[in-house]
Amino acid sequence: MMYWDEETTEESFIVPEDVIDLQFRISCPTLPVDHAWALAQAIEQHLPWFMQEPRAGLHLIHGAESGNGWERPEDQDALLHLSKRTPLILRLPAELAEAAGKLVGSTLDIAGHPMEIQGIRQKPLAMTRFLYARYIAADPDLAEERFIAWAVDELKRMGLRFKKILCGKSHILESPDGPIHTRSLMVAELSYEDAVTLQEQGLGPHRALGCGLFLPQKSF
Repeated sequence: MMYWDEETTEESFIVPEDVIDLQFRISCPTLPVDHAWALAQAIEQHLPWFMQEPRAGLHLIHGAESGNGWERPEDQDALLHLSKRTPLILRLPAELAEAAGKLVGSTLDIAGHPMEIQGIRQKPLAMTRFLYARYIAADPDLAEERFIAWAVDELKRMGLRFKKILCGKSHILESPDGPIHTRSLMVAELSYEDAVTLQEQGLGPHRALGCGLFLPQKSF
């Protein structure tokens, strides 16, 4: 299901650094496929403010992609095997970067899988016109066209300008409060300014569990 608007606008923009992605170098051979809740709780053990901070988000870890000849397991009880280059990434207001840096040197326990936090670097948000979110928390009773209509309304309510939206896969994240139903979403032909705004603000709830966070998508 797709929303499509043919008008296009080109504009230049310098990415601000009010919100950043904080990348941590880690040593963590394996993680459960569904690690959202366990990882968020492990982070909160060291950063007590993390799950209460509405501007803080967690990028879930995905490991190898199918394009490299390996399919991500669909079984939620399966394990991800991480390379040494796989980072842990938090999306945070820049003023919280120093506080989050306290994770360095710690070892997180993610459902029995140790993750050593070994280093840190800051990365600005992407300057792009195409964004993708793997997980947008959604009412499981919404059909695709109603989900698209909801997303269009929410983005317009935020004052964002965009031309195309594409709804993708459904997914479930487990939590103590019950399953969180999600859909993937691509938003294309944003202005650079609005693409940064969408990365900063996200869409929908459960940022600390990896939902609502947008990443650059190279092609639509």
